[in-house]
Amino acid sequence: MAAMEKHTAAKHHHLAAMRHIAQARKVDSFLAMDVLAAANQREAAGEATYHLEVGQPGAPTPQSVRDAISATLADGRIGYTEAAGTKALRQRIARHYADQYGQSVDPARVMVTTGSSASFSLAFLLLCDPGDRIALPRPGYPAYRNIVRALGLEPVEIDLDPDSGWVLTPEALAKHHDDVPIRAVLIASPNNPTGTVMPPQAIEKLASYCKQAGIWYISDEIYHGLVFDGEQCCALSFDEDAIIINSFSKYYCMTGWRIGWMILPERLVRGAEALAQNLFICAPSLSQTAALAAFDATDELETIKAGYAANRQRLLQTQEVLGLAGGPPPDGAFYMYWPVQTLLRPGETSVALCDSLLAETGIAITPGNDFDPVHGDGFVRVSFAGSQETISEAADLFEHWAKRRSNRL
Repeated sequence: MAAMEKHTAAKHHHLAAMRHIAQARKVDSFLAMDVLAAANQREAAGEATYHLEVGQPGAPTPQSVRDAISATLADGRIGYTEAAGTKALRQRIARHYADQYGQSVDPARVMVTTGSSASFSLAFLLLCDPGDRIALPRPGYPAYRNIVRALGLEPVEIDLDPDSGWVLTPEALAKHHDDVPIRAVLIASPNNPTGTVMPPQAIEKLASYCKQAGIWYISDEIYHGLVFDGEQCCALSFDEDAIIINSFSKYYCMTGWRIGWMILPERLVRGAEALAQNLFICAPSLSQTAALAAFDATDELETIKAGYAANRQRLLQTQEVLGLAGGPPPDGAFYMYWPVQTLLRPGETSVALCDSLLAETGIAITPGNDFDPVHGDGFVRVSFAGSQETISEAADLFEHWAKRRSNRL
């Protein structure tokens, strides 16, 4: 009898595993990248195009970084590094936490990764078993839920609302955890797509609840450095076991270099290293050299940030002129999340609106469905990471287009 029960249990476990594998194949497309492809096609045809669809700095990689790479290329040897990253880069990242946040981080807890995307995969693989539930605020970065699904985990999307400042509260998380336990929660501050910067007291309350409830706190801090209002706060200040994920893509203008990092509790380091050895071997060594030099490019990067601030002000004017009110202004990152219900024709979707805008003006923006497949229709995300000239011209065009469209509704 016991042998039969064991066989039945094994069969059920096998079937559950197969269901998770099937689920992993059901990953949605990334609409922002679809819009980018369409915009690139238009641009290649010689038509005026304004890229406000992706979170990619319009400025080039800092000159000091390019100089460091030139010297490395002259040497000619580009080889493997340790799976966790070069010692010099890990030490410099640890120093960054002391300088910026007053946090003492052992360089041994630093893992250099192939962009932040690899960090998310490593974090979920380290913490979770198939079927575990990961809490994700909605609206949020679409790759979160897609990575979670691809790994055979269950995304639990928790609706946020503009009236509460797009901030996840312990009470909202508890409702889902009390139903079926949550393994981890992933919080981005500043947030993509809303630009929300969580106040330190809000992070403290949420981190405190997570520790009490046995929920891992994963903090996506890739937009740190790009805060215009509010206070930038590292989750390590409130939870020494928080997993911190960051990247050189955004503030440091290094999207294509594909280089990021994570801070791990000491007890998870060896497991992360073993996974990285097998999945990635190491982050690109040339990119690690570039990342090390990026920490010394502050003056150039702050000038670029000042341009984002000017772009933000210009688009806030557009939002006001067109009456696209919807929650607090973005405190950080380089996005605005606009409600565009007043611009939609009867039966029209945000996807269709974005298609029309691109075709009629050359302005590429991303439909809100990407960030919230349930309530996102009627919203769009607008990136202001481009040059001031690009954003100013696009803002003028968008205002004229929206006014003409409103008159026809």
